[in-house]
Amino acid sequence: MTKSDYYEVLGLNKNATSDEIKKAYRNLALKYHPDRVSADRKKEAEERFKEISEAYEVLIDPQKRSNYDQFGHSGVEGAFRQGGFSWQDFHHFDDLKDIFGGFDLSDLFRGFGFGEDIFGETFGAAAQRRRGPRRGADLEYQLEIDFKEAAFGVEKTISIPRYETCEECSGTGAKRGSKQERCPTCGGHGQVSSSSGFFNIVRTCDKCGGEGTITKAYCPYCNGRGRVKTKRNIKVKMPAGVDSGSRLRIHGEGEAGEKGGRRGDLYILIYVRPHEIFERHNFDIFCEVPITFTTAVFGDEIEVPTLEGKIMMKVPAGTQSGKVFRLRGKGIAHLQDYGRGDQLVKVQIDVPSELSQEQKRLLKEFAKLSERDAGPLSKTFFEKMRKLFQ
Repeated sequence: MTKSDYYEVLGLNKNATSDEIKKAYRNLALKYHPDRVSADRKKEAEERFKEISEAYEVLIDPQKRSNYDQFGHSGVEGAFRQGGFSWQDFHHFDDLKDIFGGFDLSDLFRGFGFGEDIFGETFGAAAQRRRGPRRGADLEYQLEIDFKEAAFGVEKTISIPRYETCEECSGTGAKRGSKQERCPTCGGHGQVSSSSGFFNIVRTCDKCGGEGTITKAYCPYCNGRGRVKTKRNIKVKMPAGVDSGSRLRIHGEGEAGEKGGRRGDLYILIYVRPHEIFERHNFDIFCEVPITFTTAVFGDEIEVPTLEGKIMMKVPAGTQSGKVFRLRGKGIAHLQDYGRGDQLVKVQIDVPSELSQEQKRLLKEFAKLSERDAGPLSKTFFEKMRKLFQ
């Protein structure tokens, strides 16, 4: 029988990239999978599914594709077993993890409700049983701390709900003294199989959950689950310098594993409450401090807040409003490093909104005198304006 062109089978042109080949195969594989069509179309879907898989096996392999481009189907005849393409010839299982978003085919079709391991021995690999230890799930906890705690570090005790191994049955799920029996459904194999066209579908046994054995009497404390939900208090040490969005991992403080599996991990997601005075910019902090007009003119020492308390800061005579001063080493501790950031202090001249008659008189007199001796900003501005209108 004359074979169709592999590019036409996948709906591609001969310049298609490997990503385009994977995308086309993924869409067609989902469309023509035999378990996703009606019974009257199953035979047709099986043949189509096999055809697109054969095309993919050739076009995704650079050497096979080169031979095919030069010599057509005759260039890849030796690539398959006698009688044409079979599932034992399908080598690119790792590619399928990328094609189907990071999952293998059994994970993908499990999501459509086709059982634990529908491919079984179809692709030459036995389905994985669920026996043996299984790692516990990871947990996430959102922790709110204040600004100073983030700056200098803090230790907190948090309470988290999580699964612990049942102490009564040591995680087996069986009542003390009870015996486990071979599962009558799967005969102790943990799997059951059935045929569908050219597929030999292997599924995890629903009766025993893949264990191969069943328990006659379940543990009364965990109802056969092997784990119980409880609350645990855990001390968490926040390093100096953390910020909102920081994510800390505490190894082995997640859910207990099943069948003796190791614990998952606990992830602490940090949120830092805003400060009334300070703003954080990386490892520096910023604040605005008001000063009087006379302080700006004559200079003085002013009281400035820092994370460690109040200090005195010198303001030189003639300071302009908006001037920024830098206090070295008064900022946030560098995370996982030595040293600290700085504190930036922006001074703003506080203009009074209400004045006494005497204050007004003196300021008017000062204004008349100031017309003959303008400040540096005024001199610069008026000089630029003079040049502009010459």
